[in-house]
Amino acid sequence: MLPEPTERLRFRTMAGDDVDAITALLIAFDPMRGDRPPSTRDDAVDWIEWQERNYAEHDFGLWVVETRDGALVGDCGLTVQDVEGTPHVEVGYHLLPQARRRGYATEAARAVRDCAAAHGIEHLVAIIRPDNHPSQGVARNLGMQLERTAHVHGTDALVFGTWLAHP
Repeated sequence: MLPEPTERLRFRTMAGDDVDAITALLIAFDPMRGDRPPSTRDDAVDWIEWQERNYAEHDFGLWVVETRDGALVGDCGLTVQDVEGTPHVEVGYHLLPQARRRGYATEAARAVRDCAAAHGIEHLVAIIRPDNHPSQGVARNLGMQLERTAHVHGTDALVFGTWLAHP
């Protein structure tokens, strides 16, 4: 499973040779993760290995997002997340600072949402920190609505969701 390219973006699987770019992406993402310690190269290796396990187990994960000319924008894709004991498929998106505020997150996440729907995923969530207003805007742009608040990954989060297909 891989999302279709969009007008400006393309997707590919994450691989070990992406470690420097993923390190930069995780460091840029750190302020959104609250008071966790700063990310390291080892964290990027773990992140890539997590995606490789996701691809093998679920046929999806976070994919590298690039512009059509190959410039790395960030990552976007699907992961299974535990929300207070219940597994949910989440659309996740993380952009490098220079790629933000250009509509890339919404564009990539729409392609991922459409890919999820085409592959039979019925319900999609986005787990977002209450103070991450740009990410909440992306979720709303996808047609998601706030479904609940929850305690996820050790902190309070907003759980936005949308039904892609009705069971």
